[in-house]
Amino acid sequence: MEFGFGAPSRGPLASPENLVELAQKGEELGFEILTVSDHIVVPNSIASVYPYNESGSFVSSVAGEYMEQLTTISYLAGITSTIKLLTSVMVLPHRSPVLTAKILSTIDVLSNGRLIVGCGVGWMKEEFEAIGAPPYEERGAVGSEYLRVFKELWTEDDPTFDGDYASFSDIAFAPKPVQKPHPPIWIGGESPPALRRAGQIGDAWYPICSNPKFPVGTFEQLADYQGRVRGHAEDAGRDPASMDFAYSVNWYDDTEAQIVDGERRLLTGNAELIADDVKRLEDMGVNHLMLNFQGETLDETFGLLEQFTENVRPMTV
Repeated sequence: MEFGFGAPSRGPLASPENLVELAQKGEELGFEILTVSDHIVVPNSIASVYPYNESGSFVSSVAGEYMEQLTTISYLAGITSTIKLLTSVMVLPHRSPVLTAKILSTIDVLSNGRLIVGCGVGWMKEEFEAIGAPPYEERGAVGSEYLRVFKELWTEDDPTFDGDYASFSDIAFAPKPVQKPHPPIWIGGESPPALRRAGQIGDAWYPICSNPKFPVGTFEQLADYQGRVRGHAEDAGRDPASMDFAYSVNWYDDTEAQIVDGERRLLTGNAELIADDVKRLEDMGVNHLMLNFQGETLDETFGLLEQFTENVRPMTV
């Protein structure tokens, strides 16, 4: 199992100095993946429903600050040497596809093949409108086409594409990514279209545990959704056994079990219980686990990372 955690791109911990210390501390402790989230602007008034909590409200800072994702990933590539860098997730329609493919390819080259492209199609209509993105209502079609654009540019010597949202021919595209055939593409989202996109185009499906509309917070729910992704892969003529799975858990707690409907939430409780959960997830085909260790201060975050490394991780082997 690979373990990952988030680099703060907003709030009081989001400073260059803190990013350096946190990224290098995680690498020193043996974490395999460092994640960065994606917002370009945060509108002051948001009517769109945030999909990952019961209230549907997105909590942002008062100032609305948010470091740009791909710039931050590039910075992290330069101050680390082994940890993988995951866009978690990049909103595909937010950036033009050819330029985005070039930025991602460049990051993969500069990081010596450490990029993972986690991507989704977004949820905040107001942000789409503010940045002049393609129509929010078409975001699924846009995202799927952009992924095909990426693959064409990354893998073909004479890339050509003629789609609804992008067209090009007679161009050279270099450098190609270090990873072959291209950096892993992890598809985020829990809705039926997201599952279909993962099975048809993605290398891995990467859900967040806390979507109340499309819940994947239990082993049973996760297994059901995995089966759907594999079914879509098979329908698309792909080997369903080739699908990889990652999982993001934002309620991790190794001090106290969280009880919901009389049952313990997975990845909460004592270290032994959490280690058993990790091993069960791995048996289900989940090979990458993102956990929330962010504290109020840098020292508190370091303590949470160290606590997991010392108390939980040794029991997962």
